[in-house]
Amino acid sequence: MRGQFSYITRHTQRGFPMGRQSIETMTGRALDAGDGILRLAPNWVPRSFLHPGRRLKLHPDDLYALGADRGGIDERWFASTTAADNDGAPPDEGLSYVVFAEDRFTLRDAIATSGAEIIGQRMWDSYERWPVYSKFFDNMGPIPHHLHQSDEQVAALGRLGKPEGYYFPPQLNYVGNNFPYTFFGLEPGTTREQVRSWLERWNEGDNGILDLAKAYRLKPGTGWLVGPRLLHAPGSLVTYEPQWGSDVFGMYQSLVEGRSVPWDLLVKDVPEDKKQDLDYLVEVIDWDANPDPNFKDNHYLEPIAVADTADEGYMDRWVVYGECDGRQCFTAKELTVNPGVTATITDNGAYGLIVMQGRGRIGKLPVHSPAMIRFGQMTEDELFITASAATSGVTFTSESAHEPLVVLRYFGPDVNPDAPQVGDHNKIAH
Repeated sequence: MRGQFSYITRHTQRGFPMGRQSIETMTGRALDAGDGILRLAPNWVPRSFLHPGRRLKLHPDDLYALGADRGGIDERWFASTTAADNDGAPPDEGLSYVVFAEDRFTLRDAIATSGAEIIGQRMWDSYERWPVYSKFFDNMGPIPHHLHQSDEQVAALGRLGKPEGYYFPPQLNYVGNNFPYTFFGLEPGTTREQVRSWLERWNEGDNGILDLAKAYRLKPGTGWLVGPRLLHAPGSLVTYEPQWGSDVFGMYQSLVEGRSVPWDLLVKDVPEDKKQDLDYLVEVIDWDANPDPNFKDNHYLEPIAVADTADEGYMDRWVVYGECDGRQCFTAKELTVNPGVTATITDNGAYGLIVMQGRGRIGKLPVHSPAMIRFGQMTEDELFITASAATSGVTFTSESAHEPLVVLRYFGPDVNPDAPQVGDHNKIAH
């Protein structure tokens, strides 16, 4: 599986190019060979308005592999069937590719042809797709104070709202970069009139929206849960982000680190007749959740052990959990398997997986965490585990002599009713 994987080839394989039957056949071969586990290729996404943080293991010469006009690569998406909503992007940007022998096809196409077999009957019946994805988000500095709209706000545009979760993996956060703090929400007492006045000053430089927002210091090994319509200006830690399968957003800050933010990024996912309507833009904000005086209590996450298994040589921990608007949209776990240990882990449903540290085997597939990745190069660090494999139990074997095998895995909606709620870490004696 090592070697080069041509992204030119990628961009010729969209929309059942070889026919639905061919995709189904290739998917079946890959599932049979991996006992229900699919190997995925690295999936790089640029952002034209951000500055890459250089901690995603992508070779420095490849940070602008898609062209300077497209922007630097600052994200890697995992087990994604969601296309990135970037200007100038090819239709498959953001889509994960399954790789088996000489076969290359998108995970989205695989699920479209063999959905229940891959994501489980219940998930398929509910969504007819894999409705979530996760990514690494890595920038040198902060990004604008922004929000992701709710389903209701973007339904007329044929889009979906987006809640998201954060976890800051220690393996990638060996340096905090320029601003390891995140602004969240609005200070209690902030008024609609104040926000409207910030929008009126958009072309005057810094519109001042951060003047009444609080920044929280980010700590590797912790996380946050961020619902739709909640303003946030993410800081410069590498972030693992399970989220809903959508790429909607609205930027409410006009200037970041001296770089102007185009008005178009504020109204990207706003109905055409509302793009200059300041009162509408103010009401996109959730006026209960943003000025919450107990904001941290209601959104901050710390890892919680799934069970007491340390004596067995491994530890599984919840790292993203909780509900947005009363619903579990996604969850994530971090599994650590000590050197020389084998652990069989049973889960409730399908999941996407990324290896953070070490080497070994997952099921029958070899895995390892690479030190450096060239753009277009195949790796052995990302998998998709089907629902049947997950519920039957997946064997994780750590083969490094001196370091553990550490993996992150994320799950779809309502898969883990036994997951903790926000704040449950406070109930555990430290």
